[in-house]
Amino acid sequence: MAYSGKVAVITGGGSGMGRVAAQTFAKQGAKVAILDVNEAGMQETAQGFENIYHYVVDITQFEQVDNAVKLIEQSLGPIDRVYNCAAIMPFGKILEQDVAVIHKLMDINFGGFVNITKAALPGMVARGKGDFVSFASMAGITPGLLMGSYNATKAAVAMFTEVVYHENRDSGVNFACVCPPPVATPLLNQGKETAWPKLMVQQEGKELSPQQVIDEVETALGKNQFWVFPGKGTKMGYIMRRISPNYIWNYVHKLEGW
Repeated sequence: MAYSGKVAVITGGGSGMGRVAAQTFAKQGAKVAILDVNEAGMQETAQGFENIYHYVVDITQFEQVDNAVKLIEQSLGPIDRVYNCAAIMPFGKILEQDVAVIHKLMDINFGGFVNITKAALPGMVARGKGDFVSFASMAGITPGLLMGSYNATKAAVAMFTEVVYHENRDSGVNFACVCPPPVATPLLNQGKETAWPKLMVQQEGKELSPQQVIDEVETALGKNQFWVFPGKGTKMGYIMRRISPNYIWNYVHKLEGW
């Protein structure tokens, strides 16, 4: 299923998943508004596309996000898709990780998602149509040593999305919560530069491409499917976490050696 809407908003559009999504939707004829603090990255995303518009926005600041959404709707038209891709991913042992880093993780990964939800979703619900897509992660489902702060942010995204979906499931808006395994984007470098768990080493060379994830999201939206677990075996990880959490933890401890 190709995106047939007219106006998409993508947070974190300056690189990675947000960049690939923006270019994909632009090729399909949509007007695409990307939000990021990385102006140079957004310019690279928009290069060669007359229908990608970039807005320098600090996703952690609701007023900036809200003003951007209002400007987008005034200039491009009603938003009919939101793709929440903005995230950071520094790893580290919780008691050794700087408290400011932990708060920044939550401010961007979860707080930023809250901000785009509050700014864009009410209008979509009022119009009774559109696609609202959040990017959680398998890291929000299955925890790992050295990943605790990131795990917490993505678990928050998943739970928040699930509740907002059920509160608005008859609104006409399609909701999808995407929980991919590692994806080959620059985000992985943040983990590698801080602390790299053996759990992640095990996934090296097996990462999904952003386009694979986007294609699976499109299929899920076409089926009005809320949970999206891209990649082979990903859904089984979700099931195992629910039915046998001790097995998961035993596996993680054995793998990490502590």
